[in-house]
Order: sequence, then structure tokens, then C-alpha cells
Amino acid sequence: MNDELLYNIALTQIPHVGAVHAKNLLSIYGDAKSIFKAPKHHLEKIEGIGTVRAAAIRNYTDFVACESEMIFLEKKKISALFMSDENFPKRLLNCYDHPILLFYRGNADLNASKIISIVGTRNNSEYGKQFCEQFINSLKEEQIMVISGLAFGIDTISHKQCLKQGISTVGVLAHSLDRIYPAENKNMAKHMLDNGGLLSEFKSGTKPDRENFPKRNRIVAGMSDAVIVVESGKKGGSIITAEIANSYNRDVFAVPGRVIDERSEGCNYLIRQNKAVLLNDADQMLELMNWKSSKQKPVQQISLFLNLNPDEQIIADLLAQRSHSIDEIYSKTELAGSKIASALLMLEMNGVINCLPGKIYQLNH
Repeated sequence: MNDELLYNIALTQIPHVGAVHAKNLLSIYGDAKSIFKAPKHHLEKIEGIGTVRAAAIRNYTDFVACESEMIFLEKKKISALFMSDENFPKRLLNCYDHPILLFYRGNADLNASKIISIVGTRNNSEYGKQFCEQFINSLKEEQIMVISGLAFGIDTISHKQCLKQGISTVGVLAHSLDRIYPAENKNMAKHMLDNGGLLSEFKSGTKPDRENFPKRNRIVAGMSDAVIVVESGKKGGSIITAEIANSYNRDVFAVPGRVIDERSEGCNYLIRQNKAVLLNDADQMLELMNWKSSKQKPVQQISLFLNLNPDEQIIADLLAQRSHSIDEIYSKTELAGSKIASALLMLEMNGVINCLPGKIYQLNH
């Protein structure tokens, strides 16, 4: 048995210890096994843990169930992605409440350079269907990965159209990977494994219970550069996803609809409250995200007339290749967050770079 994976799984199963608590503990102890070995009186002194959670950690004994989970993962060829793993979706690491462990089947790169989520009502109109299909058709040449929730309606339309166009698409599930809900999407989900994948934070045997869907929605929002809301009621799950995306500083776009159409109430509300950009078509989104296809410019060394410090030089050289999102800058430079923020500020003040919509940075030539 993989000892590290055993304790990583166990850490997600401790009663009263959620993802935020687990991340705090990991920052102190370094790994999951050390958390379980820590003295109770040490755990009790950690902010947010206290006596109840400390007791839950020390009293946890159900490692046999964790071993069974590992056997299930191996049998089904499911990858367990811990937050420190190279293939863990790095965009999620910037979200305060991200899961520490994900289960994944598929061939898509969860850290692709361009990722959007498309969400919407389960009871779509023909207008929503047509917009969704046309929007996705326009993405065919853009090498953009599309995420959705595998639900009826807009989610299913998005996944299916991506498969038709050969666009990588990932379904984030509100249940474990040993089932597909709704069952009508089983065949589609099977095809997604060959051009995308299925992702979940839930261990085997987890049903699509109501409380799991908001958890699923935060992953849909956090993994993306932008969230596209096609149709939604004012209180739909898609609105929850959009609100979460806003809290994560992700870009949100909404497709406007008739004021008398209940399926457009949510989108119109987001636009009216300045919580989403009114979306007309894919070209508009591509332009605002600075994702328009163009021939890559040759790398330029930016240092002739500027006195850049080493951190600024690293970022300037990176942006000389092409524009990058803030998440890509974090990932590719491996500089500390404070150093990146300081360097970006100075570069922008000196006119070396521009910050575009979507938190995309480009070099001024």
C-alpha cells in the first residue's frame, strides 16, 4: 500500500475537519501522516482546530476503509491528485476553500493554458441550445478546454458539442466516479474519457446528494479562467457558480435573454448587478480574454533601456513570448506571490506591461 496516499485519503475523511482546516494543518505539519501522529495537546492549540477537531483527528481509526478506497482507485484506473501533486489543477490553489484531494479519469491537461466553464439551466430553451452550440463551434481552433457539470440541459449540450468538435471537455461530478448521474449521460461520459475526463472530490459510494452540488460548483468555478452562464433562473445552481467565480476573481460572462423569460432571469440579474459581462458571442469573449489566435512573436530580451530587478526581468522575459494570465505567471515563474505582485506593479507603472481584462498581462512592444 502507498502509505502517503493512505494518509492523504484519511485526512479528507476526518469528521469536522474540512478542506480549510486540512490545509492549515498541512502548512504546519508538512504532510498528512504527521498530522495523525501529532500530540492532541499540540493540535488543540492550533487556531480553528480546538478540542473537538483535535479529538476527531486522534480518534480516527478507519484506515481499512481508506485501504479499500485505494484498491478501488487502482482497479478503476483512477488517479488520486493531492494538492501538492504536479497534475493537481493549479488554478484551484488560489481558491481559499479548494479541495486537498481530487479523483480523476481522463487524458485532459487540468492545467491547460486556456480553460472556461459553461454552466446553465437543466431546462434550457432552443435559444440557449443554439447559442451554446454556436459558441462552442467558434472555439474549435482556439485550444480551449471546456468544463461543465455533466447535468441535464446546458451542461450536457456543452459536453456533447465539445465532443463533436474535438474540443477537450471535463465533467466535474457531484458524486463519486463509480457512477454517472444522470444515468442518461453514461455513454457521453465514456466518450469524454478519450477527449477530456471526469473529475470528483468524492470517494467511492458517494451519491449525488443535494449538499454536494455547491461543492462541485466551486471546483467548476475555481478551475476556470472564465465562467460562461448561458441560461439560468435567478436562484439556479449556475448563479451559485457565478457568485463563487466572482469571489475567486474569475471573469464571468452571461448571455442576455428576454425579460419575460424565467430562464434568463439569472443571466439578466448578473449583468444588471455588474457581476457578469454581457456576452454576445465567442469572438467577444476571446477578445476580452486576449485569447485571439495569432502567430507567436519571437522571444525578446527586455533589458536594453530599463533597469529591471531580477524578478521583473523574469516576468518581462516570460511575457515577451506571449500574454499570460496571473495564474500562469504564478505557475511558470515559481516566484513568491508577494514578489510577483510587486514586480507586476512596477512593470505596469513603468509602462513595460499592460493588464488586460481577465487579469491577462501583456508586454508593451
